[in-house]
Amino acid sequence: QVQLVESGGGLVQAGGSLRLSCQPSRIFLTINHMSWHRQAPGKQRELVARITSGGSTNYTDSVKGRFTISRDNAKSAVYLQMNSLKPEDTGVYYCNIVTIVSTYWGRGTQVTVSS
Repeated sequence: QVQLVESGGGLVQAGGSLRLSCQPSRIFLTINHMSWHRQAPGKQRELVARITSGGSTNYTDSVKGRFTISRDNAKSAVYLQMNSLKPEDTGVYYCNIVTIVSTYWGRGTQVTVSS
């Protein structure tokens, strides 16, 4: 069973930075797209950033200019660089990998931004 392992979450003050990593337990030959989602307390999970197989990216409006998604095709890994963090960025961050065969989710990593 494929597992996605997220890391890099933690507690940071507003204005600080964190870099999230997502590494699957196996290499995927064909990935459609990779993304990061987050779920704040009492809210629905939302898409934060997505990167396609061709390298195109899109972001939710609230993180544009502050977050950067990237990928390492050789490792099938995906990263999220988060700068200028705000308290409203607090939540559990999940990585998602969609291949031609299936969709995979990580278990999440907690990001807490203090004011």
